[in-house]
Amino acid sequence: MISIALYQPEIPQNTGNIARLAVGLDADLYLIGKLGFSLDDKYLKRAGLDYWEHLKLTICKDMEEFEQLTAGRRKVLGTTKGTVAYYEFNYKPDDIIILGQESCGLPKDYLIAHLDNSVTIPMPGKVRSLNLSNSAAILAYDALMRTGYFEGFRKNRNFYTELQNTVY
Repeated sequence: MISIALYQPEIPQNTGNIARLAVGLDADLYLIGKLGFSLDDKYLKRAGLDYWEHLKLTICKDMEEFEQLTAGRRKVLGTTKGTVAYYEFNYKPDDIIILGQESCGLPKDYLIAHLDNSVTIPMPGKVRSLNLSNSAAILAYDALMRTGYFEGFRKNRNFYTELQNTVY
């Protein structure tokens, strides 16, 4: 199953949105290194709504601990410096998509070591990068779609429950 990892995220709302995305996809989320906020931050909690109890979250003190915990799994780096467009990359079902800090991305040495597995989201407009949570959603959905995760899946799992409980 594709997982998402964030290296030293700085903005709590982005991490909260990505946590909600991870719950919606039933994906693991890894937070790596020093966070730019507290996990009790009200903006983080608000962005994640009431889904926190369902989040499969692993917190790693640094990249070394993350690498040890995820040994054997390929890391796919989402970066503006990626070598291939995300839609041309050959994802594998057990990949981990890693995104860096909002202000400066991933550490240069880590990026260089994994350059062969780096993807970018093409942006013909006049921006340096997209919002971190938007990038996570684009990459995660594309990877999951192209690895067959959504085959046979047509509606949200809670669709019928919500429909039955709605009074018209």
